[in-house]
Amino acid sequence: MSFERFIARRFMPRRGDDRGFAGPLSTIAVAGIALGVTVMVMAISILRGFQQDITEKVVGFGSHLTISSYDRIHAYAETPVSIDSALLDAVAHTDGVRHVQSYATKGGMVKTAEQIYGILLRGLDSDYDTTFFHRSLVAGHLPATGLPSGTNDVLLSTTIADKLRLQVGDKMRTYFWQDDSYRARAFTVCGLYNTDLTEMDERYVIGSLSQVQRLNDWDSNQVGGYEVLVKDFRRLDDVASRVVQLLPYDLQMETVTQANPALFSWLDLLNTNITLILAIMCLVSAVAIVSALLIMIFEKSATIGLLKALGAADRSLRRIFLIKASQLILWGIVLGDALALALSLVQQRWQIISLDPESYSMSHVPVLLDPWVYIGVSAGTLAVCLVALLVPVASITKISPARTMRIEQ
Repeated sequence: MSFERFIARRFMPRRGDDRGFAGPLSTIAVAGIALGVTVMVMAISILRGFQQDITEKVVGFGSHLTISSYDRIHAYAETPVSIDSALLDAVAHTDGVRHVQSYATKGGMVKTAEQIYGILLRGLDSDYDTTFFHRSLVAGHLPATGLPSGTNDVLLSTTIADKLRLQVGDKMRTYFWQDDSYRARAFTVCGLYNTDLTEMDERYVIGSLSQVQRLNDWDSNQVGGYEVLVKDFRRLDDVASRVVQLLPYDLQMETVTQANPALFSWLDLLNTNITLILAIMCLVSAVAIVSALLIMIFEKSATIGLLKALGAADRSLRRIFLIKASQLILWGIVLGDALALALSLVQQRWQIISLDPESYSMSHVPVLLDPWVYIGVSAGTLAVCLVALLVPVASITKISPARTMRIEQ
């Protein structure tokens, strides 16, 4: 064991030793660092969980990339796109692309005995990734897709079902405008879903692609467009730039961020809150450990003077107190990470903290467990605290052995 480490261990407070301020202040410093680490980890985990949850819901109703005709004006009146197997195969094999699927959307009006309600019928084909709707399913089942004869089953959101007083198994009379006339369809509610994303839940009714094709007088080779899912959302722009180069002149592509600019600008704005929280809590942790070290240096000034008189160099003395402070910092980081992990697991398991779905688009506080968040916060806290310690340890060089020994006498 080195000389510096041996002396640093002697400076550690012992149980039952209440002399001076170093012992209690060390405990306060560890508690301050632990609290700061806990707040930072929880803030990042919650905000990233919130961003991921909202993004998954928006993408679940569409995709990361949407390919459609240049003539498409809005979702209520789509221009059909003929299925191009060569194009779909090229897009599917593009680096970063996870899945390609067909879709079609048509606007309509649901009429009940009490009211009329506007909806968007979203038709899904057999190749559609329905994982999102399976997770959001509340009752019943999803409509069958890919059947040659089609189906009259539709999946309704609980929001629309409550407004129209419909349940699983009920008939839903819907009218669609086609050219200069309208067409009526009697759909059967086969299931209910709920995503808490009010803007989407209030609009979308999920059916089969064949339903929309028959309503528009399209053949089986015509769809409203293609949707592309990417493997990593962080590479969205990179994948989009590759996919758009494959498209013919009569097709256009739109990313999910371009389709929902206000929503994603708001989500990006949350990163500012994360930065502010990190800065404040790092400052709190640094102040806590610096205060503890300063008090410790003042309290041990006589010992420092004696060690200097015995030939100890300033460099060794600075290292002694840095070792002592590092031990306190590491204890605070470990306790903070452990507390943050425990709180995250409890929230994920029992969802103790709930939210208003109408205001936050989710029923509970989401927490994203990411080991890199814990590693990043821990490393950042350690670095900031160690840099802050350079100021108090510099005061050791100003301590005079003769003066401290004279004061002791």
